[in-house]
Amino acid sequence: MRRNKFIGCSMMLAMAGLLISSCCNAELQKEDGHNLWFHSLTDGAPQTLSEVKTTLGIADSEIMNYWKGRQVVTCVVCQQPEESLGREGYRIEFGKKEISVFANSETGILYGVYDLLRRQETGGVLTKGSVTEVPAYDVRILNHWDNPNLTVERGFAGKSLWKWKELPETVRPEYEEYARANASIGINATVLNNVNADPCMLTAEYLQKVKVLADIFRPYGIRVYLSLNFAAPKHLAGLKTSDPLDPEVIQFWNDKVAEIYSVIPDFGGFLVKANSEGQSGPQDYGRTHADGANMIADALKPYGGIVMWRAFVYAATAEDRAMQAVDEFMPLDGQFHDNVIIQIKNGPIDFQPREPFSPLFGQLEKTKSMVEVQITQEYLGHSNHLAYLHPMWKECLDSDTYMRGEGSTVAKITEGKVLSYKVSAIAGVANIGDSINWCGHHFAQANWYAFGRMAWNPDLTSDQIADEWIRQTFTDNQKFLQPVKAMMLASRENTAHYEMPLGLHHIFGGAGHYGPGPWEQSMRRDWSPTFYHKAAADGIGFDRTMQGSGAVAQYHEPLKSLYGNPETCPEELILWFHHLPWDYAMKNGETLWETLCHTYQQGIDAAAGYIDTWDSVSRYVDSWRFNQVRDKMVRQAKDALWWRDACIGYFQQFSGMELPADCSPFQHTYDELRKFRLRISNFETPSPDVLPEYDLSK
Repeated sequence: MRRNKFIGCSMMLAMAGLLISSCCNAELQKEDGHNLWFHSLTDGAPQTLSEVKTTLGIADSEIMNYWKGRQVVTCVVCQQPEESLGREGYRIEFGKKEISVFANSETGILYGVYDLLRRQETGGVLTKGSVTEVPAYDVRILNHWDNPNLTVERGFAGKSLWKWKELPETVRPEYEEYARANASIGINATVLNNVNADPCMLTAEYLQKVKVLADIFRPYGIRVYLSLNFAAPKHLAGLKTSDPLDPEVIQFWNDKVAEIYSVIPDFGGFLVKANSEGQSGPQDYGRTHADGANMIADALKPYGGIVMWRAFVYAATAEDRAMQAVDEFMPLDGQFHDNVIIQIKNGPIDFQPREPFSPLFGQLEKTKSMVEVQITQEYLGHSNHLAYLHPMWKECLDSDTYMRGEGSTVAKITEGKVLSYKVSAIAGVANIGDSINWCGHHFAQANWYAFGRMAWNPDLTSDQIADEWIRQTFTDNQKFLQPVKAMMLASRENTAHYEMPLGLHHIFGGAGHYGPGPWEQSMRRDWSPTFYHKAAADGIGFDRTMQGSGAVAQYHEPLKSLYGNPETCPEELILWFHHLPWDYAMKNGETLWETLCHTYQQGIDAAAGYIDTWDSVSRYVDSWRFNQVRDKMVRQAKDALWWRDACIGYFQQFSGMELPADCSPFQHTYDELRKFRLRISNFETPSPDVLPEYDLSK
């Protein structure tokens, strides 16, 4: 057996801890948020990174620097592998004098060490017994939508973390800090570039830059992947075609993959967006998605690489965009090679505040699938709004598809428990930029954290993960913890309430997907809010019943019948599946119009309530973070009113009904807001001075 022993902290550190806790009422040290969820470990001081850049060296350093217990910590890489632990799992055995971490790999040891430190900071350290942890998904991957020019598509936290012009010569400390943060929550893979990929990322010049990052990430157990541009053979080699069945194209990819692995031996593989939103793909040449994916997969297979082929494909001519993934991929079920995984967004449209799960999860019985969620808040207020997203993702993973009868949840399918997968995966579109606090909003860090913890263990509850994050990022004082956690747990639902309640979707403004735009009509109807809400004199909502688009038929029974009947359809999805009259009787005895107005009001009241909650806990958080968060909460409360005024004001011209007397009065008319033009880049969060002004005292 290989052993590394780490000694516990001294009495001096223990005394220092007492001194810190006794000063909780004094002015707290300024904290810029750069330490993420390591704040409690470091007591606000800068992070200390290991000088020994091996996995065990990092584990050693983390214990030596941050373990505060009196027990000796012993780490053991098993000489005879324990099958139950797999490649990355670990077991921690707790004793009064010694704690032992067992794993089959050095990476497993590192995960065990981070678990131990997390338990220390969240009150979960045991004095006896043991815990065993094995990740649910093999590949737990962040998808960065970063571009070579440093913009980040839907980023909202500054420019790209990857300074491509500086690499490979200049290496920033943030690269290792990023790797450490990911390893601490179990993320083991990263796609460095945008799915709308620039072909230059596959050039020899950029591969040398990628190599630097891969070398930094490797000791933390993180493998690098790249998004590819399907037309790269034309762009990089001057070929006349990128047809996946063309021999020269096949040779190009074989040679390119060999080149990549000669530079980065543990390269993970490719993420591909093809034949979607103008991106090139196999259909350009009369070929199928399977033809394109398999050609890339064959080039990767000798090296153990995988292809994550996105199912996000749609055409402007479709009757119902929500149906297109099933229509495109179901005829190809069983045709994909075994190192291809179909990457499916959690919902059938596009990361909306609320969607039903994508029906494609329940239809692919012979093809691997994986979940793609969006950590960055493209449709939930960017980095201006507090929206804790784990409840949304958990809702999807726990949804029963009934593919093989009851119990065929999205989580069990994608983990490989329903079908036999050799490799399982889950992806999150990153919200990380070069902002000093990484994510733009201090609370947006919770979504990065939550994705990693969920990818490791989908059974964790939203409450458990929020509790962990708050204790490590702010404080474990119950007077702070409990109200802030309650605010977080309700925040996603509240955001849906003031943006797109009752199943409304895709009614945002086209400028950056930030504010409301229910009146907007694009050149493409599938980008037009009016196409989705279908507000008219006879009612509102998209009819996806068998009398409408028929999308309910893509769900197995009993869901088809459940969703297809307005009396049984969950009311939070009722306007997703049904077009209903304004006076339709809801379960609460109100008309649809009244419930719609009151739901918007719930969102308005909740957003305003965040400010009161945050003010009530001001003494427990440093003034720097307190003021930054509070300023954003004020904007969020104003935005909630903006969404209501715009949407209800616009819908009112069709319903002909008055705003209920118990709702906040309009501060801007529909006509005023329709004339307002939000001018921002698609890749920026608008500053408060370019947004409609609202008086929160009214």
